[in-house]
Amino acid sequence: MGRADTWGPDGHKDVAWYIRALPMTLLACGAAVDYLTPAQYTGTAFYSVAPMLAALVLSMNGTMLVGLGAIAADLAIIARYRYLPTLAGMSELLSVAVVAVVAVWINRVLHAREVRLRSARSISATVQRAVLPEPPTRAGPLRIAARYEAADEEAGIGGDLYAVQDTPRGLRCVVGDVRGKGMEAVEAATLVLGIFRMAAGEEATLAAVAAQMHRALCREIVRRGRLDALEWFATVVLAEFPRGAREVLLVNLGHPAPLLLTEGGVRSADPSRFAMPLGVGLDKGSVVVDRVPFPAGSTLLLCTDGVTEARDTRGSFYDPVTRLSGVGFGEPAELLGALVTDVHRHVGGPRNDDMALLAVTSDR
Repeated sequence: MGRADTWGPDGHKDVAWYIRALPMTLLACGAAVDYLTPAQYTGTAFYSVAPMLAALVLSMNGTMLVGLGAIAADLAIIARYRYLPTLAGMSELLSVAVVAVVAVWINRVLHAREVRLRSARSISATVQRAVLPEPPTRAGPLRIAARYEAADEEAGIGGDLYAVQDTPRGLRCVVGDVRGKGMEAVEAATLVLGIFRMAAGEEATLAAVAAQMHRALCREIVRRGRLDALEWFATVVLAEFPRGAREVLLVNLGHPAPLLLTEGGVRSADPSRFAMPLGVGLDKGSVVVDRVPFPAGSTLLLCTDGVTEARDTRGSFYDPVTRLSGVGFGEPAELLGALVTDVHRHVGGPRNDDMALLAVTSDR
């Protein structure tokens, strides 16, 4: 069943058939009241409500049809009881006609709004595909899946980011979160991703990739003359899967730790030493590269704090280690889909932050 506030390609509201049938049902109820009850009882209220409901769930043609039906039904009742020449009968008929006209106007306003909303969604989806293109599903023995879930459905994209780059040294990945919201966060995320893609293919070590990303972000802060430099930074996790090695290299710069899913369970791959985010006092000596065993069949799950800081109605944070323990998934896309669904179930309502997720699974 589609949402009740969207328009289908044929111009009809994309809602369930029984909702679309309600306006005509109301007209039938009004006619039944008029024909089956004494003259002092009237179904005028049904004739007024039906066109207004039609404006919300039907196309303009459907709304006009219901409006004409309401006028015709009221006119038939007035003629039956010979009210037409009277002031009361004319006033009743005029009120139903006015409501029908207003309903058509409301229908047009809603349709125009929906057209603008669809255009905005299309632009947002295009921006998202440009900034966060779908990664390859496979790189050698590694299977890859990524997912982005915006907290604001209409925005479509925010400051969370991910990228995958296959290099001569192995597969390199990044998942991060730029501070802030709106287009400024998108702009900063685009900068971070651009530098990562360039540095990942050029630099010999993961630490050098992180350092180049940090310098680029700092240069941009200086170029913009930002006085609030500490308010413009990005937390990231960089991962490298060396070719032929059963290990993964990790650099964590102020970001939630990745999760390692193996046959033995789920554990958090916490950094051996915490480092500052990109754009905030990072130097070469503070970048620590951790080596984590990555046996065959393992999955590395990287995500932003939209997952780890998701709260339920009681204020309890979502704990992916506990929630994923004992759950097996053959494909990384299945894992991400189940995780997103579980986060929504945990929150039980609108979320406050975006989620970017990346999963890399090694063949057995």
